[in-house]
Amino acid sequence: MRGVNDFAIAILRIAVGILFLIFGEYKVFGTEFTLHGGFEMWIHRFLRDCAAYPIFVPVLQKLVLAYPRTLAFLVAYVEFAIGCALVLGIFVKSASALGFVYMLILLLSSNFPGPHAQVWQDFGASLDHSVLALCFMAFILGKSDQNLSIGSTRATKK
Repeated sequence: MRGVNDFAIAILRIAVGILFLIFGEYKVFGTEFTLHGGFEMWIHRFLRDCAAYPIFVPVLQKLVLAYPRTLAFLVAYVEFAIGCALVLGIFVKSASALGFVYMLILLLSSNFPGPHAQVWQDFGASLDHSVLALCFMAFILGKSDQNLSIGSTRATKK
């Protein structure tokens, strides 16, 4: 049973890695997000739509929008690096910790359901980021780098 679980978490790790490769690839190898305002457009949209948690609005306004191009490149390369690490099975715990923090930042930036929302609506509004954050937590706590990894000598452990 343990071999099946280890294999399943490795498949999940690779699937999440592929998602991050897809999201990072167009940002790293294209220019719309980094050089032509794509990143800023998203931040302005989060602020305009009141999608950011109120406690995080000043961070977006005073810090993020103060360095949009630098942070756009940081986001692009971090996403791509997380994807590479998870797919290859190298630096998985570090990449997962970075991914977990990144998902929390995105959750605070874009998943506020409104001031009068019920508690369950907070969770419902954050599914796109909270589910990935839980995956990253599983990769950190588990042995997600033991199978289907460059450094691993076995495909599965029985």
